[in-house]
Amino acid sequence: MYAGKARAYTNIALIKYWGKKDEQLILPMNSSLSLTLDAFYTETSVVFDESLTEDSFFLDGEKQDFKQTAKISKFLELVRQQQNLSLFAKVDSQNFVPTAAGLASSASGLAALAGACSEALNLQLTETELSRLARRGSGSACRSIFGGFSEWQKGDSDQTSFAKTIPSDAWENELAMLFVLIDDGVKDISSRDGMKRTVKTSSFYSGWLENVEADLATAKKAIKEKDFDTLGQVTEANGLRMHGTTLAAVPPFTYWSPESLKVMQLVRAARQQGISCYFTMDAGPNVKILLEKKNVPVLKNFLAGHFSEQQLITAYAGPGINVIPVERSEKI
Repeated sequence: MYAGKARAYTNIALIKYWGKKDEQLILPMNSSLSLTLDAFYTETSVVFDESLTEDSFFLDGEKQDFKQTAKISKFLELVRQQQNLSLFAKVDSQNFVPTAAGLASSASGLAALAGACSEALNLQLTETELSRLARRGSGSACRSIFGGFSEWQKGDSDQTSFAKTIPSDAWENELAMLFVLIDDGVKDISSRDGMKRTVKTSSFYSGWLENVEADLATAKKAIKEKDFDTLGQVTEANGLRMHGTTLAAVPPFTYWSPESLKVMQLVRAARQQGISCYFTMDAGPNVKILLEKKNVPVLKNFLAGHFSEQQLITAYAGPGINVIPVERSEKI
């Protein structure tokens, strides 16, 4: 029996990953940049045991159905093949983040699973190797291996596609992200399906690819120079361009809701009143607002008349993946 456990934190892309050029290896069409946050995380344990006759997957204490378990088994099979291992596994994952609501639970979940597998089997992977492994479970998971700012280099092969830390002289500790929770339910179109439809059918997708590398360069320069407004402006513009591609897909779709649009309008109104803040959205209706930590109280007060306290969640820069010790009796 081999057991391991890890905790990984969610990351929110400031420069988005949208579209795959290789579905099997999960190689992205473009590089991306994110900020790992402390408010949402996943803890996952894995036990490889010769007494098991199949893989099982429990999420927040509930056994998952065949479809959900199959996704986990696919990742476990990759690890088993690499290690010439034939044992089935029990995976127990606890999400401290609403699942499938556009709050990047797959990133923290698959990063934690990769870390737990590495710990259980004593793989002794470097951060780069662990990032590559996590990517095979969920693309954005490769960025959750690292704390603070990270860049997922798109690469052109399994070996060259991984994330790395972006040096920032700890500037991320001066920043914050305010989550406005519109809906914590499961979204109608998963990010995986949304990406696939967009890449195949959207007439706007070529425009996305033409702009995203310049956006990435602008964001990295802003981080280096600690230029918040430039980082915020490119974050907002890049997110809007990503969502624009979905409107030209066939059939068209959007992750926005009327409440999402309301938040965007409020962010613009806040800026007009001198509160420096910028919005972004992933594949879900919830809106994330990037701002400086010093402005959190005033922005929350500005939004308080429109949203409940429970809908406004503040996050700060978070750490990279952590291994959680298991009992010695669990690991042989």
